Order: sequence, then structure tokens, then C-alpha cells
Amino acid sequence: MALDPIDLPLLIEAEQLEPLLGHPQLLIVDLSAIQFYMRCHVPGAIYLSFSELMRSEKPILGLLPTQEQLTTLFSSIGLTPDTHVVAYDGEGGGWAGRLLWTLDVIGHKRYSYLNGGIHAWAKRKMELQSEEMIPTPTDYQVTLDLTASVDKQYLLDNLNRDDLVIWDARSLAEHTGEKMLAARAGHMPGAAHYEWTQAMDQMDALRIRDLDTVRAELAKIGISGDKEIVTHCQSHHRSAFTYLLGRILGFKNIKAYPGSWSEWGNDPDTPIELSDI
Repeated sequence: MALDPIDLPLLIEAEQLEPLLGHPQLLIVDLSAIQFYMRCHVPGAIYLSFSELMRSEKPILGLLPTQEQLTTLFSSIGLTPDTHVVAYDGEGGGWAGRLLWTLDVIGHKRYSYLNGGIHAWAKRKMELQSEEMIPTPTDYQVTLDLTASVDKQYLLDNLNRDDLVIWDARSLAEHTGEKMLAARAGHMPGAAHYEWTQAMDQMDALRIRDLDTVRAELAKIGISGDKEIVTHCQSHHRSAFTYLLGRILGFKNIKAYPGSWSEWGNDPDTPIELSDI
């Protein structure tokens, strides 16, 4: 007998997840550091290392793995077309966001982010588990849909469009050029800066702050739902959270640049600006 699909929004709270623990179509994925996973995690959650979601071609650090690599990965964690994935981590959503962006890229739309991750779960005194959970492998065949991804050439061709905005999720020092993590420092011409942790409530288990407030803050710097938004950081880790945040805010046309600054800043020919914000 077929089961009804799990009906969860993109952003969920611990109280929404708890009644579904043990559901056969639910796959909870913990992307915290392994030592924290082994100490405590949401009951039933499997562990996934963020390194499985990244491919490097030095100096570029955060590329999408190949289709074959992704097929192996998602088969190994037991993904099926009917699986509803709930992702979380211990840092406020960066690695969870990277997993959910990758699911978008493979066309798997059944997923949610646990707001605040393990910190919010523990703060609400929900049950914790220390036993490692071993997933049951499947045969999941990945196909790629790169609608949610752009490359360097796309940005070079579209930087001057009025209806496109670059969302720089790096630190302010990286954005201005004070801090250099590539051969060249600075930012893409016209990029708007909103550092990835600004939307997290540091006093409430790293849960996302009031969405209307965050939306208004972004609108003030030109990041709004009526534009095409491309977000990046150094390796599409921090910007994986801002991509997820944009989706949560209802931005329909948000994309990510996985090459990020590790590609752009190491290319001697890309246009770069410095600023004193």
C-alpha cells in the first residue's frame, strides 16, 4: 500500500519534525562535524560529511560533484524519489544548505531545513540519540538540472544587467578586499554584501530571524524577489545557506555560483572592485 507523501514546508521547526520520527519516507541528514554527530543527533538521523558534496579542481574548491559521484552518494544514503529529506547541521545551515541546493540540482524537491539545526533541537529538550544510524542503500539514478547554478561565463555575460544582483555572503573584510583568500581580493562589480550569519539569531540557537525583517534588510541593499539573484562565497558553503535563505524568503529566481571566489578571485582577467564600506 502506497504511503501518502510527507507534507512539510521548506523551513520547519523541531516541533514539526518530532511527530514524524521513524516515518519510512523520512530521511534526516546530519551534516555536523562527525564528533558532534557521534555525541548526539536527532533520533534516526544519518551522518553525511560535507566533503561528499564538494569537488575541487584547485584552486577552485566548491564545484558540484560529477553526475556519477552524485549517483553513488545519494544511492549510498538511501534516497528514493519518494523520500522527504530533512537536513540540519551544527553551524546554522551552511552545510545543510549545500545538501539542499544539491538536491535542487538533481531535481529532488522533497526536502526541508530544520531551523537552527541541532542547537534548536537540543534547546527544546527534544530526545537525542548517540547511536550511529546506518542507511539502507538504494539505486538512485541522478540526472542534473543546473537551473539553480551558474558558472563564471554566465556571470561575465550578465554582470551589467539591471535585473540581476550578486549576493556576496562572505565576511565584510573579504568583500572590501581587506582579507585575501585568493590571488586577488575584492568583490564582483556591483555585488551586494550581506554576510551569511546576519540572518541567524545568535540568541536563539541560530534559528533564522524574523523573515519580514530579513527581507527588508536585503531589499535595502538591492536583493529582492523581482530580480535574478546569484549568491556566492569562497567555495559555495556559506552561500549555500544564503541560497536556502532566499528560497525560504520566496525568491523564485535565486541561483548559486559554486565556483565562487576561489574561481573568480584566482582568475587574472575577471573584473573586481574594492570598496570601503
